[in-house]
Amino acid sequence: MAKTTRTLKLTFLNGKNKKTSVTLGDAVDNLTAEQVRGAMTTIAQANVFEKDGVKNYVTPQSASYIERTVSDTFNDGDTDQAESTDKQD
Repeated sequence: MAKTTRTLKLTFLNGKNKKTSVTLGDAVDNLTAEQVRGAMTTIAQANVFEKDGVKNYVTPQSASYIERTVSDTFNDGDTDQAESTDKQD
């Protein structure tokens, strides 16, 4: 059985002009560029994220929806649990 997940990856430059990102697992689908850019600008202007003296999320760079599909070839863990449940009945 295939399972597809969708996340929104926000990429910024940090205080040293290196890329840093945050991935949102429960992001709203189909946001416009203006909506995402506005949210990223708000994050950058908040100026509250810092690690080891370097400010993170300083300049918005890009945003992408990422879809990931996982198709199990087999999963013995699911089978064992199903068999265990059958034995209890």
